[in-house]
Amino acid sequence: MPPDTHPGTTTRPVVKRTARAIVLDGDRLVLIKRTKPGLAPYWVTPGGGVDEEDANVLSALHREIDEELGGKITDAVPAFVDTTEHIAEDGSHGVKVSYFFVCRLESMDPAQRHGPEIEAPCGDYEIVRVPFSRMGLASVDIVPLTLRHYLDANIEGVLGLLGPDLR
Repeated sequence: MPPDTHPGTTTRPVVKRTARAIVLDGDRLVLIKRTKPGLAPYWVTPGGGVDEEDANVLSALHREIDEELGGKITDAVPAFVDTTEHIAEDGSHGVKVSYFFVCRLESMDPAQRHGPEIEAPCGDYEIVRVPFSRMGLASVDIVPLTLRHYLDANIEGVLGLLGPDLR
């Protein structure tokens, strides 16, 4: 029996993978405020889909940070995984697995942003910083909600992931 198979269970096919960054810049969390026509604004962590040309999820993360922030990150550590139902572009049904890494912002130049979100945007992509605190998290509508709940419950633990005794 394959290692991920258990009698009586069904594994759903992974039809999309994303790499997302919980980017800390000092005591602030770097987010992207998304404003689409006709919708209330919401905030997301920088990141996006893992492409075929990406060597792995971590290389996709670095590419996405470069595209969306014009930035570079250090100390990327896996922090959270979110799995949701998803229909792929080809119509296949399965799940999207989003890998969230906590990391530090090394540098950022928004003038260097590029990629589809910048070159052909659907609405606005504004880089914002909020305090990485319960009050700061409560001040914005972070999606997915599972990430917001995780961050709110684990601020100290997330900060601890960047501590010297875990690297």
